Amino acid sequence: MFQLDVRSRKPIYEQLVDKIKELIINRILKPDEQLPSVRMLSSQLTINPNTIQRAYRELENQGYIYSIKGKGNFVSAIEHMPSNEQLNDLKKDIRKLIAEAIYLGLTKEDLYVLFDEAHHQTKGVKKHNDSGKFHK
Repeated sequence: MFQLDVRSRKPIYEQLVDKIKELIINRILKPDEQLPSVRMLSSQLTINPNTIQRAYRELENQGYIYSIKGKGNFVSAIEHMPSNEQLNDLKKDIRKLIAEAIYLGLTKEDLYVLFDEAHHQTKGVKKHNDSGKFHK
């Protein structure tokens, strides 16, 4: 499914959360699709089941997955995704990253290209044109 970096400073459960979110955002994991069981994923990745459980709990708290007792964990439908508060937090994080990128030399055009690539990867609907505006 994916690989985790055991030498990273980022905790394993956070890496797992990020990887699963990436799979959901890129629509590799579809709404209502069942995630691997804690035991199965723990054995595949050779990490403690509590780490998997913690990642799943975090994903559920963020609205990316839901659990059904006795059945497992499933990908949430888009209407069950993060709340306005979570989106505001995300916007704040994006602003910080953009400010850092600008400080390091990224141009507005570079950011447009990155936005287009991310948008195309997740939706494939809008494209950037030379005027700096977006269209369907």
